[in-house]
Amino acid sequence: MKKILLIGKLNNVVKETSKFLSRYFHVQLCSENAGVLEGMLKIVNPDLVLISLIGAYDIDTSIFFMLSDRYSQIPVLTIGTREESSTFFKYYEGPQFENLIRPVENTTIMEAVCRRLYLDKEKVERKAEERKESSGKKRILVVDDNGTTLRTMKAMLEDQYEVSIAVSGAQAMTSIGKKRPDLILLDYEMPVCDGRMTLEMIRAEEELRDIPVIFLTAINDRDSIEAILSLKPAGYFLKPAVKDRLTAQIHKILNS
Repeated sequence: MKKILLIGKLNNVVKETSKFLSRYFHVQLCSENAGVLEGMLKIVNPDLVLISLIGAYDIDTSIFFMLSDRYSQIPVLTIGTREESSTFFKYYEGPQFENLIRPVENTTIMEAVCRRLYLDKEKVERKAEERKESSGKKRILVVDDNGTTLRTMKAMLEDQYEVSIAVSGAQAMTSIGKKRPDLILLDYEMPVCDGRMTLEMIRAEEELRDIPVIFLTAINDRDSIEAILSLKPAGYFLKPAVKDRLTAQIHKILNS
């Protein structure tokens, strides 16, 4: 696995970037102090250096000279806004350095990393998926038409489980056909094909009907709750689901 040294102030963006890239590479965080960096370069021997310029107006500029003078063989990516990046352009030039302008998606960072390391992105992702499958993690499919809910649920669960997402009942059925989940978290109030219809499609397939389904709902009136319970799901949670309660219920169902 290739090694990345991620330099920058430890803020939420850096943490998120580190978490994303750690799926595919060995990522080591490092402060922007030149002395600390030099020590980490010798210990880690990274294949690529990634520098976050977020809020780094006081960054030690000698790190750029160190990288270009003594570690010119290591490709360097920097990430910052146009204003942040323009502050430091004069300190790094040449093919060793490449700058990405924020806002930038993690997928774009991934593409840049693979390009600089001469890696096939699809192969890297496939190997990561194989490692995940061999880790023995249970698979959970989250079905919801709300993107924010999907991102929240994925972030909540992915440390313990292999999490897939679907934005509709139809997409859920396609996902299930490709890779059978151990449990499904299903939004009850979806347009076109709602939770009830999706559950009916799942239970109509003999090989799928025993997959436990937990409903997620934003409606808390008696009639709606009774309608959900009449379908005999493995459980239901009101949105937004509380992490500790949800993970405890999932653990109970998957280990019963």
